[in-house]
Amino acid sequence: MAITGSDKVIPHLNLLTDEQKGGIHEYSIKILLSTGIRVDSPEARKILRKAGTAIEKNNRIFLSRELVDWAIKAAPSDLTLFNRSGKPAFIIGANYLDKTRFGIGVTNIHYQEPGSGKVVKFLRKHMEVSARLGEVLPNIDVISTIGIPSDVSSDISDLYGVLDMYVNTEKPLIILVLKDKTISKVFDLLEHLHGDISEKPFVLPYINPITPLVLNESSVEKMIATIQRGLPIIFSNYSMYGATTPYSSVGTIALLNAELLAGLVLSQLIKEGTPIVLGSLPAGFDMATMSNIYTQQSFLMNLACAEMMEYYRIPHCGTSGSGNGWGPDLPASNTLWMNHLTSCLGKVGMAPFVGSNFDSLVFSPTSAVYADKIIKMSKNFASGFLMDEKSAVLDEIDSAGPGGDFLTSESTLKNYRKEIENNPVWPGKTLEKWMNEGNPKAIDLLEKHTLNLIDNLVTPPNYQELISKGEGFIKKAASRIE
Repeated sequence: MAITGSDKVIPHLNLLTDEQKGGIHEYSIKILLSTGIRVDSPEARKILRKAGTAIEKNNRIFLSRELVDWAIKAAPSDLTLFNRSGKPAFIIGANYLDKTRFGIGVTNIHYQEPGSGKVVKFLRKHMEVSARLGEVLPNIDVISTIGIPSDVSSDISDLYGVLDMYVNTEKPLIILVLKDKTISKVFDLLEHLHGDISEKPFVLPYINPITPLVLNESSVEKMIATIQRGLPIIFSNYSMYGATTPYSSVGTIALLNAELLAGLVLSQLIKEGTPIVLGSLPAGFDMATMSNIYTQQSFLMNLACAEMMEYYRIPHCGTSGSGNGWGPDLPASNTLWMNHLTSCLGKVGMAPFVGSNFDSLVFSPTSAVYADKIIKMSKNFASGFLMDEKSAVLDEIDSAGPGGDFLTSESTLKNYRKEIENNPVWPGKTLEKWMNEGNPKAIDLLEKHTLNLIDNLVTPPNYQELISKGEGFIKKAASRIE
């Protein structure tokens, strides 16, 4: 039978049926109705009491089904993020499930030097280099808080971190503010540098509850401050199954989903219609090392969470698979490949924390460069291929005939460079050439490529003006703190 029209073959992963999504939702509702959540913030308890259908008992809040349903409908289905220049960067949400957006960073306290592999304390200069590297990596969409600079006072490290991210990239920022009472100062700094930050939002604060089932006061304060500034937020929880969540995939998914629904309700009660991105960072707990570890089950939970957000029509943010390696090595590649490929094949909206090793304590530029390559290959795989009569090139097949070749055919000349391009990291080598070059190691070539990228990073044109303006603001803020 002839195939008519134009179509595309798209590989994809689907975990949950609609019935199973409904089942997880019901489990989460039961948790919110019977177990409830502990709310440490007096302001949040006051906001929830005003809703009328939330019940407070023994410092716990029990949320009604009606209130959860209202919040799901009130939250926007999509979110547009802009770059620093005010141009649309990308959209994530229920209507934009065709592409996962990746970012680098996540509050590392160490830095792994490219080439030597030496691990040192994270400094301001490392934020500068890393943000500029993220700017030039083509498959990185956002810059997250890459590290915590140790060469400034801890009272103002959040301010310096955001400043050094802002001045060194045009890409959207995901900010993780660690110190209490600081997020409003961060917004003041950005407005001092940029002007209005809410009209075309390029900054997306990342806020966590405490698992299991605690809305802590610090996170609530950050949420309220963010929403009052008219900014969207990421509300994401982190778990280690077997420790902070049950050693059960569905139990962990239901519990984490309940926490996300509680955060959703609070966000919409603070201001109805607030854009919010929900998601989880599920991991396992390794009792031998007392640390987290990504597992096959945790990646399934990540995909399940993404499908639950599609079910609710709410933008999603998931895990990035970083943390298990000792650098850009084989243990790291295991989790990076599994995370990035499954994310692109599934419904993951954002995977914003790429480039970390040693349980997400050390940022490695080389790992970020390697991840960028993996992301590109994962995206290409997920894009599928066209399937129509034109793409079948039947005329070329007829012209070549039995025993012919396609070396100079139109499809080869048109597509070869797109698919099989020159690889700047690992150029193709015959065995003879590899041996003649002294048996080079792949990791050494990757490190060399990373160093070359760093050596050729360009200082942004308005860098000096903005850094001076920002440092002046921080010095005044620091004097008030003291």
